[in-house]
Amino acid sequence: MLKTKLRSSLFYVLRTNTPLSSAINFPNVSNSALSPQISSFSQLPTISECSRPSPSTACEFLDNLSFSSRVFCSRSAEASDLKPGCWNCGAVAPSSVVFLVCDSCRSIQPVDQSVDYFQIFGLEKEYEIGDVNLESKYKDWQKKLHPDLVHSKSDREREYAAEQSARVIDAYRTLSKPLSRAIYILKLEGVDVDEEDTISEPELLNEIMEIREAVEDASGSRELNQIQSQMQEKLNHWSNTFAKALRNRNFNDAVSSIQRMTYYERVKEEITKKL
Repeated sequence: MLKTKLRSSLFYVLRTNTPLSSAINFPNVSNSALSPQISSFSQLPTISECSRPSPSTACEFLDNLSFSSRVFCSRSAEASDLKPGCWNCGAVAPSSVVFLVCDSCRSIQPVDQSVDYFQIFGLEKEYEIGDVNLESKYKDWQKKLHPDLVHSKSDREREYAAEQSARVIDAYRTLSKPLSRAIYILKLEGVDVDEEDTISEPELLNEIMEIREAVEDASGSRELNQIQSQMQEKLNHWSNTFAKALRNRNFNDAVSSIQRMTYYERVKEEITKKL
């Protein structure tokens, strides 16, 4: 089919009534220099002649046209592997580097939404992050990205700085707390969690009501601290339950764990306001 289309397109141009020299503009070449070559095209066979069992030389040329899809695909793959260069100096960062700031010219780069919060802090995409010092890494980024550092730069770079700095702040706050980290990692897995979704289990609802009554009736900080310690224990339990469900890719149980964590976290916030 491709060869037939090529034949049709080529022979249409060659056999048209418009002289080839006027149809095609050859820069810096005179028509007289082209006339011998153009006249030779009049000897080319027609399309019907090309379909005969013994093709002419021109038909053989068309029949032997071939394209290597492997070559095109490999070039596309190579291009897709390249990271975008610095908007200011064109330098390309190594593939292992989170390209928020150019190491060559120190220019702040535009936000790359394909970079997740775990990558910003050099972490694996895991719920349990251990004793990682997020605050130290956060401060390191702000020393490079804070808008105050580029107040004398162009409007473009100041805008990039504001966006990058805000994103690093959100990444730090999200990963610092188990609940927000759990919600975020499920989002990366394509599971959206509605934090306002209510739980219909009577047993859990009764428990939450009793806890809130206890908070309201607490006579002092000692009782409030005791309740808060109990909430933290419950949070730790459901945090471990979430981690197990995530490892098993049981997203229904993971979402259920997050809903419980949300209730206990809100009770802790209420206690903190009263202390």
